[in-house]
Amino acid sequence: MTNLIPPAGILIFGSLLILLFRGRMRQVYMIALPLLTILYVFSLPEGVYWKVRILEYELIFGRVDRLSLAFSYIFAIITFISSIYSLHVKDNLHLVSAFVYAGAAQGAVFAGDFVTLFIFWEIMAFAAAYIVWSAKTKKAVSAGMRYLMVHIFGGLLLLGGIIIQYHETGSLLFNYVGLKGLSSWLIFLGFGINAAFPVLHAWLPDAYPESTETGTVFLSAFTTKTAVYVLARAFPGTELLIYIGAAMTAFPIFYAVIENNLRRVLSYSLINQVGFMVTGVGIGTQLSLNGTVAHAFCHILYKALLFMSMGAVLYRTGKINATDLGGLYKSMPLTTIFCIVGAASISGVPFTSGFVSKSMIVSAAGEGGMLAIWIALLFASAGVFHHSGIKIPFFAFFSHDSGIRTQEAPKHMLVAMGIAAFLCIGIGVLPGPLYSILPYPVEYEPYTAAHVIDQTQLLAFSALAFTLLMLSGIYPPEIRSVNLDADWFYRKGSALFMRFANNVLAKVEYNIIGQAYEFMVIKPILKIAGFLKLIDTSGVDKTYNNMATGSIRLSDAVRVIQTGRANDYAFVMVIGIILLILIVLIPIVI
Repeated sequence: MTNLIPPAGILIFGSLLILLFRGRMRQVYMIALPLLTILYVFSLPEGVYWKVRILEYELIFGRVDRLSLAFSYIFAIITFISSIYSLHVKDNLHLVSAFVYAGAAQGAVFAGDFVTLFIFWEIMAFAAAYIVWSAKTKKAVSAGMRYLMVHIFGGLLLLGGIIIQYHETGSLLFNYVGLKGLSSWLIFLGFGINAAFPVLHAWLPDAYPESTETGTVFLSAFTTKTAVYVLARAFPGTELLIYIGAAMTAFPIFYAVIENNLRRVLSYSLINQVGFMVTGVGIGTQLSLNGTVAHAFCHILYKALLFMSMGAVLYRTGKINATDLGGLYKSMPLTTIFCIVGAASISGVPFTSGFVSKSMIVSAAGEGGMLAIWIALLFASAGVFHHSGIKIPFFAFFSHDSGIRTQEAPKHMLVAMGIAAFLCIGIGVLPGPLYSILPYPVEYEPYTAAHVIDQTQLLAFSALAFTLLMLSGIYPPEIRSVNLDADWFYRKGSALFMRFANNVLAKVEYNIIGQAYEFMVIKPILKIAGFLKLIDTSGVDKTYNNMATGSIRLSDAVRVIQTGRANDYAFVMVIGIILLILIVLIPIVI
């Protein structure tokens, strides 16, 4: 079975058949395709498969080991859940792009060489951009274009690193790289853009909230987690990642607190959670790498659950700002419950998935004696509970009553959210199956008295702080506003460049370069053309005219000779013979 087709091929090529189906048949196919992918990837044994030789290069589409399998499992599961959530979507190209995006993520985690990785890396970028554009709003089109430009730039960095590395080592195999030269730094930054490193992160809260309610669910799962996978493959134990990850866990909290758009809150929360994973990669121990993979697995589920609940709210109400919502628990009770499960999981409440995964990374930092990092991660954990654990469900479903009365989410959305919620709790209660698929043997025990008490205290004090801030009026009010982020630089930079191009470069081009070009090129060419025209009319044409005139005169003379009378022709022949004789005899006589 492993010789048939890579898992990426199932989703990418299978997605094209969506265009052939309509109605119920399309819905059945949308469920069957990711379900087949789940069965396929869970049956894959470890090994190296699907090698393709092109010229002297060997492309490896299937490096199957425990690290790639763990990411492949969760990618297949979330594709299945997201497909159920998307059953109401009638835009075929939107669905195709979502499956291509999911398939490319599968291709990236199984890539055994850099060329294969780069191919799927770029497919992901273009497919994700189209998913953003699928919302078909002006904001979505602009955000999708910015997303594409940023990721093309990241792809160019990655490609440059790959080319230099191949020139230096003669190998294209995608293994441990480490930071040791220009090529590794370019690859590192290429990965870092997709991982939303600080300063390079703005594409995420810019683009994700602008997609459709279903598109954002797909987007939340693949790009950043694929980046975490490649970092874990190429840069485990890189100390710089510890500090980058710690920064990622901290700075988004402040944006999430003041942000009014709840999907943007979740986008900043996503960066915060990826920061835990990046820190785990940087620590590089077996416990931290296991924690990274486990947290990626759990995060994909509960983050998708939160985005699905907010997507259901957006789908039913058409609103997503905290200032416009509130009191929806009366109309959407099941969505409220599922959102709370997701909020509890991301906060690390005991008996939810976040409790058994995030704590592995925090413990690894503690075991490594990294006190400052350990404190930063605890602070970030409290912040997560604040903005995602409390803020999201509180302002969407409780808080003040917005007066909105709507229907509960559609059944297929509830089913998708129910599956994700079940897995969030199931993993939290029984973490053994999750631990069994991690890259290294797991000896970690999450349910110790100390860990449970510490985490409960942390959550309790965070909730108390939120309550006191709200009651005292100190908590930042939810207001309609535009928050400045790193994307301000390239948004304003591009606008300044366009103004500079229109007002300065265009005038320089017209007034200086254009006139210089006219003086130095156009006018000399016209002079030369005039001279050639003179030669043509005075020389060539005049010569042809004289030849033609001579030909006409000769013809007139010949016409005089051609009288049609035999005696005239005989007379001419006699004259000719006499002249011929004279020509022959005169030289002899002389």
